[in-house]
Amino acid sequence: MELFSSLQTLSFPLLSCIILVIFICVRWISSNSYNRKNIPPSPRKLPIIGNFHQLGSSPNRNFQILSQKYGPLMLLHFGSIPTLVASSSEAAKEIMKTHDVSFCSRPSLIVPNIVFYGSKSISFAPYGEHWRQLKSLVVLKLLSNTRVKSYQKVRVDEIDHMIKVLGESCGTTIDMGLMFASLTNNIICRIALGRKLDEPKYKNLVSSLVDAFTVLNVGSYIPWLSWLDLVIGSVRKAEKIAKEFDEFLERIIEEHVNKKMREGSKTNGGEDFVDILLDLQEDNTSGFTLQRDSLKALILETFAAATETTQTGLEWTLSELIKNPRVMNKLQQEVTEIAQGRAMISEEDLEKMPYLKAVIKEALRLHPPLPLLLPRISVKDVKIMGYDIEAGTQVIINAWAIGRDPALWEESNKFRPERFLNNSITYQATQFEWLPFGAGRRLCPGIQFSVPVMELALANIVYKFDMTLPNGTKNEDLDMSETFGTAMHKKSPLLVLVTPRF
Repeated sequence: MELFSSLQTLSFPLLSCIILVIFICVRWISSNSYNRKNIPPSPRKLPIIGNFHQLGSSPNRNFQILSQKYGPLMLLHFGSIPTLVASSSEAAKEIMKTHDVSFCSRPSLIVPNIVFYGSKSISFAPYGEHWRQLKSLVVLKLLSNTRVKSYQKVRVDEIDHMIKVLGESCGTTIDMGLMFASLTNNIICRIALGRKLDEPKYKNLVSSLVDAFTVLNVGSYIPWLSWLDLVIGSVRKAEKIAKEFDEFLERIIEEHVNKKMREGSKTNGGEDFVDILLDLQEDNTSGFTLQRDSLKALILETFAAATETTQTGLEWTLSELIKNPRVMNKLQQEVTEIAQGRAMISEEDLEKMPYLKAVIKEALRLHPPLPLLLPRISVKDVKIMGYDIEAGTQVIINAWAIGRDPALWEESNKFRPERFLNNSITYQATQFEWLPFGAGRRLCPGIQFSVPVMELALANIVYKFDMTLPNGTKNEDLDMSETFGTAMHKKSPLLVLVTPRF
């Protein structure tokens, strides 16, 4: 009270001066404390937008160029969000292994929040008990080794169908990107929903879902400019897609519930994802309740993630094979020797094909499906490679740049599958120079789903057919330019002419 009485007797100008001096001292102390921290090097930023202008149309390439000047760890600012960009295997290991717990959460982003029911999917959910339970459910119930093997008939049926379509299309120009999109969609629909979905409306909906993630939402990075997303229409578009997909998923779930009621009991081994998830909803023994929104988010994520990664992986691998006849010939020799004249390559044959596996790994090195891994966010202050990283910093791993780092890979921009024949690099990413599916707690759980499809499809394509480019274009001249998006696609479609080998 005495202090308050004393303040009342001060004149307003004097009181204002005291407050100003205190404010300046606090800012100086704060700034001095900040400057004492060892902050990663940063390119100059612009007011309001920060470093957004340096993203360009190929952020993976632009980040690589910037890292050559500022180092393997650099701090950018996207609007008000500080963002750490890692471009070396050492930096990636620090983030995804040494300090994985500190960097295993996700930032809150507008589109995933809208589409995935408040980011209740595995990919975008913040780290915590809900995410741990979801991932355990997927790994143990949907994508276990036993479960993936049970999907073998679906893979074989759909790849056999694709081979027949290719055989019937000899002499005509074929868009292999569309062929692979159809293959992956059919496999995913049968495994996830129990049946194919050939309706144009559904295919357009999946395409719209993927496109929604390619739009930059200003509000995620500059909150006070979030009204721009409303003006542009990106939020309205995402809400429309979310509503249409929700209605679609509700219809699918009701079909499964009604079928289950009619049949009166569970089937063994032949359930699709929806059947399995509905059973888990009724199972109260695990202590984890699978909410309806989480169930729908998991199914929706299956379409978005599995379609993009598998389709793009197939297209890039076949493109590299066509562009490199030496590698194609060597692979064809391997699969032909293993097949021994049989009509098709089987899944059991794949373990005898080390060169096939090396070809796919090399293609994923040069063309990771997600060139920039999904962003992480630091949950506490941490020191990385001598730099101080504050809590709340967004983190981006440039897997594309790491895969092409000349310090790690001899002739890093050349397609040389032989480099994977005698090393210990696996899809589980225990080494950090090769990260097509991420690493650590956030390692993509869909690896076991995608890889068998890619291996079996490519083995049978190169076994059954030779491929050339239309209009007399030499295979070595195939355009390999890329376009950046949710996944890294070829800029121009892969158009080919096929001829039977036998």
